Amino acid sequence: MSAFTMYSTPWCGYCHRLKGQLKRAGIEFTEVDIEQVPDAAELVEKINNGNQTVPTVVFPDGTAMTNPSLAQVAEKLAA
Repeated sequence: MSAFTMYSTPWCGYCHRLKGQLKRAGIEFTEVDIEQVPDAAELVEKINNGNQTVPTVVFPDGTAMTNPSLAQVAEKLAA
């Protein structure tokens, strides 16, 4: 089961970096490409004051982080 949802785009370097770090750390997540899912793009805009900033990570409790580090994600999951 995934610990959170990561909203991204295929061309985003920050997204690729975070995905690689999460996979190496063994942290499971669901990835959503905001260019393919219009509702996801709207959600990312709402979280980021109208900007489609990725990666945006949304946790099951409804909180979100924009372009977080692996350490920030791990800290949130441990809380």
